[in-house]
Amino acid sequence: MKSIMVVGTTSHAGKSLISTAICRILSRRGWRVAPFKGQNMALNAYVTANGGEIGYAQAVQAWAAGVVPWVEMNPILLKPQGDMTSQVIIRGRPVGRVNAADYYEQYFEPGWRAIEESLQHLGTEFDLVVCEGAGSPAEINLKHRDLTNMRVAKYLNAPTLLVVDIDRGGAFAHVVGTLELLDPEERQLIKGVVINKFRGQRSLLDPGIKWLEERTGIPVVGVIPYLQEIFPAEDSLDLLERKTHKAHADLQITVVRLPRIANFTDFDPLESEPTVAVKYISPKQDLGHPDAVILPGTKTTIADLILLQKTGMAEAIQNYAASGGTVLGICGGYQILGQMIADPEGIEGQAGRYQGLNLLPIRTVITGQKIARQRQVSSNFPQLGLPVNGFEIHQGRSRVEPQGDNQAFQPLFDDVNLGLVDSCQSVWGSYLHGLFDNGPWRRAWLNRLRQQRGLKSLPTGVANYREQREQMLDNIATEVENHLDLTPFLP
Repeated sequence: MKSIMVVGTTSHAGKSLISTAICRILSRRGWRVAPFKGQNMALNAYVTANGGEIGYAQAVQAWAAGVVPWVEMNPILLKPQGDMTSQVIIRGRPVGRVNAADYYEQYFEPGWRAIEESLQHLGTEFDLVVCEGAGSPAEINLKHRDLTNMRVAKYLNAPTLLVVDIDRGGAFAHVVGTLELLDPEERQLIKGVVINKFRGQRSLLDPGIKWLEERTGIPVVGVIPYLQEIFPAEDSLDLLERKTHKAHADLQITVVRLPRIANFTDFDPLESEPTVAVKYISPKQDLGHPDAVILPGTKTTIADLILLQKTGMAEAIQNYAASGGTVLGICGGYQILGQMIADPEGIEGQAGRYQGLNLLPIRTVITGQKIARQRQVSSNFPQLGLPVNGFEIHQGRSRVEPQGDNQAFQPLFDDVNLGLVDSCQSVWGSYLHGLFDNGPWRRAWLNRLRQQRGLKSLPTGVANYREQREQMLDNIATEVENHLDLTPFLP
């Protein structure tokens, strides 16, 4: 099987971005390429056409390669739930919940079988597999049970690219230290080093590159400049580095950064809007007076609800809504906006019933069976008849409470189970991830905010976000290709 492995000296070195760029570069050269990450720990997920869950980053890489996302591209997905536990998803399906100490004892062997089977399947359908590692390949306390990095590289005999983030400092030490800690068989697979996120004058870096190549015997095959493109992040640490200021923004939208925030890639299309500034705040910060507040998805709905109540953020959102502010909840955020959340089986921890923010007339029961599926619906609000595509991932079932003669809340879509909006169109809730990817719907929703500010409406006849994402992927691939020599990695 032809393959390329991408590992990093640290987390956030840029493995996902480089892997994505390589997928697009090789696809443009005529290769049929598949991305692969044996094990991913992430709360940003995507649902494939057959209802399986994979890391959202692997879906982006599949789109970069011009292919449909498959569960085989990410056979193991771990979704942290707090209390040192994670939900384990193998080949797209939840198989259990386990704490960190027991994970490898219970899932190492079945996990490796899933990795082998997935790679074998991909090898029959694609010319080349671009594999991404996780964290560092040189964690000596974890290497014997690492399912993601050099075990995969050795299995495939894959020429391997080592990526280092120079922006954080210590890049040369990171490269040398990583190579020193690899076994000889592993180190032999490293065919090139990529220095990522470089700012400054290249000539000042050249003496260091010469020293590194002489010291390690491995060529530096690329120096990638710091890219300004908003690339889909894998975990919430990336949100701390995002710039929120836009010189010409008309609207400010605040997203509450819940402790177990999930699928915040939902809001990348909003960040792509030139007139919108998206700001992430912690529940302990002041809510302020934005044009809209969003409660995002979360893997631990009840724990995050309790935190909102303890910090006073729940009351702040209720007061904001009472004053006419616009509030939108997605997935777990939608559940939090309801009247009550019950967890009779203790799926999220301690069994019990919990009072929500009481802004929407729904009651939610957390169940063991997860709903994961793609959806195509038609909108009722903010504009009738707009086609909307997205996907559901949730373990709660929400029931709309009877409203009597006063129908203050209406279905957001032609499927009543997918969301509600109040008669003033101030409080919105939906189970649909990818809602803002739908360009006409996104613009119609933003125009309602703009009308409240007395601003001119934006055109709604715009393309869906996937076209902007395609342009972003092309831009990243072109920039990386201009600074990366893939010759040592291709047959």
